[in-house]
Amino acid sequence: MSILQWFLLMLYFTFFVIWIWLLISVYADVFRSKDLSGVAKAGWVFLLLILPYIGVLIYLIARGGSMQERNVQRAQAAEEATQAFIREAAGAHSPAEELTKLAELKERGVLSAEEFDAQKAKLLA
Repeated sequence: MSILQWFLLMLYFTFFVIWIWLLISVYADVFRSKDLSGVAKAGWVFLLLILPYIGVLIYLIARGGSMQERNVQRAQAAEEATQAFIREAAGAHSPAEELTKLAELKERGVLSAEEFDAQKAKLLA
């Protein structure tokens, strides 16, 4: 094989990988889309199975802009869920909440005045 043939083979392989990626992305968007009914999803899947190239082009023209918006919304929801989990797992509380808890412990007699002052100074530092 010549260098040109190797280059063309790599180019074809790259286009094939891009095509598979695009097809999977469109199928994933069809099934994740909450604004499509079951019949509409079945119609898109049927079109994508029967006429894959034309079906993908039609889908990208018809729903390409909202496809990006849905991806951004999913990414934001995942980020918010991750941040909420991290805050919950770390047990992060505001200093005001911690001071309120310390004051309650002092009032119940669990903490002495010196212990309360030490914890308060440590919290505010």
